[in-house]
Parts: sequence; C-alpha cells; structure tokens
Amino acid sequence: MTRPHDTGYKLLFSHPEMVRDLLLGYVPGEWVHEADFDSLEHVNGSYVSDNERQRHDDMVWRLKLRDRWLWVYLVLEFQSSPDPWMALRMLVYVGLLAQDLVRKGELHPEPDGRPRLPPILPIVLYNGLPPWQAPIDVADCFVAPPKGLETFRPALMHHLIDEARLKLHPAAAVRNFAEALFRLEHGRTPNDMRHVLQALDRLLKDDASQPLRRAFGIWVKRLLRRKVPKSKIEDVDRLQDIMEADHMLAERIEGWFEEAARKGLEQGMQQGKRQGAAHALERLLTRRFGPLPEWASERLDAASDEKLDAWLDAVLTADSLDEVFGHE
Repeated sequence: MTRPHDTGYKLLFSHPEMVRDLLLGYVPGEWVHEADFDSLEHVNGSYVSDNERQRHDDMVWRLKLRDRWLWVYLVLEFQSSPDPWMALRMLVYVGLLAQDLVRKGELHPEPDGRPRLPPILPIVLYNGLPPWQAPIDVADCFVAPPKGLETFRPALMHHLIDEARLKLHPAAAVRNFAEALFRLEHGRTPNDMRHVLQALDRLLKDDASQPLRRAFGIWVKRLLRRKVPKSKIEDVDRLQDIMEADHMLAERIEGWFEEAARKGLEQGMQQGKRQGAAHALERLLTRRFGPLPEWASERLDAASDEKLDAWLDAVLTADSLDEVFGHE
C-alpha cells in the first residue's frame, strides 16, 4: 500500500529540478560534462501493466548526452527494510523499458549499421533506517553457476543512494534541492529544519519555481504530521506557507516534537513496557544523531526506567550521544 509519505516523495521527484539535482549531487562519473540537463523530461510508464502503473509513474526520465539520450530509471524504495530482491526487480524493470524502446524505435545507429539501445541508468533511492545490505548486482541473487557456465549468469548493477547514510556536505548552506530534501528528512533538530526551509524560501521565490515550492510544502507538512502529537495535526494543517520558517515557527515545531517524544515514552512507561520505551528513545536518538553505534544500543537494552527517563530529558537539548548518555 502506498503511504502518504511515499506519495510526497513521488510528487517531489515528478519535478525535473529534483531529478537534476539528484543526478548532479549523488551519481558519480564524467558523463555529467556531456549532459544537457535542460533537456530532462519525464517519460510515461506505458510499457508496464495497469496494476503496476501507479508504482512506475514519474520514475522514468531521459536527458540528452550530446547526440543521444540517456534514460534514467528511478525507483523510490521506502519499505521498513531493504528488499533482498531489488536487483532482480531492477533487471525486470530495465528489461521492460528496453523492450519498449525497441518497439518504439528509440535506438541509436552504430557505424557497423546495427542499431543499439541507448544507455539506461537504474537508480534506487532508499530512505529506510536499516543499512542496505541487499545485492546491487543481480548476479549476486544467483548461486554460482556450474563450471564453464559463468558467463551465462545475468548481470546488471543499479546505483544505490542510501539516504540515511549519505555524507552530506558539512556546510550549513543548501547546495541543491535533493540535498535539501535529505536534510529535512534526517535533520536532528527543529532548528535544522528551519535553516533548510529558509534556504528553500530563497531558492524558490520566482514564479517558475512555485510548483516545486508547493510540492516541498506538501511534503514538509506530511513530515510534520508523522512527528507531532495527534492533538497538533490540525495546527500543522493550518500552516500556510511552510517555507516562511521564522523563529516562532521553529519554536512551535520544537514544542510539538518535545510533546510527541514525552507522550510516546510516558505511554510506554505507564503500560509497563520498558522495552517499548527504550525503542521509542532509540528512534528519537536515531533521528537526532543518525544510526546508533552498538554500544549505545546495548546501553538502551540494559537501562532502568530511571535512566531512560533521564536520557529522554537529555535528548531534546544534547549535542551528541555522549552528552545524552552522560545524564544518569
């Protein structure tokens, strides 16, 4: 089932500016010097069955590389854990796209007179918390073939963008729209969110940028709805232009986050579920400081109710994991 958060990502990546910045910022290679990003255009997924159409819409793009097209197959993967068969799925998706290109005659003539398919770049954008450990080469989905048949094992690699483990630029300035999205998704504090929204406000002022501005606004509201207590969802919905992230808005967001954190942990304590309380605190720590090291997880597992309560107070203001766990 498609979740609203996933739909918000699809809405953002239906804009060529987002796809352009994703390619420029997170796909390596010299090919970008030949790319005409002004030619970037979305291609309808007419080659898939009706029941797959919703998943594939807004996924396929193409842009000019000098005298030929580069096709980009972008899959947004937002499951709670990595799909171990993603590489196999990408083989099928790329095969369907290639078959459609042949049918439509979207081929390149070569000097030997035989037309060939254009290059296809498969990309998987994953935003889950567990590290991606699934194969990125479909060959690794198969057992080793018998001796002498090695060349017949399928091979296709996709480019993985593991969002939670990206090394974002240390500078506070937002360099492109894709990076702004990742900073919002994994920002540690409401103040982090405010800085990104202020940067987007400056970048999305002109009339041509208004569709992308609205898409970011919709996505940020959905992000806030996931983070705030149910009692504050109506306050989120009443926000007009989320990009106007003034100091008062930052204070309101911080208050919402703090209330949600306390209610979640207090509920776990009241129900006598120490393990559930530890899990709630682990999620807060991960949101603020990124994936937790093994030692931090071990301390959470062994902590008493009193320690969990002290760490909850600390997580809202601490600047590091060490500072949180120093409160006991």
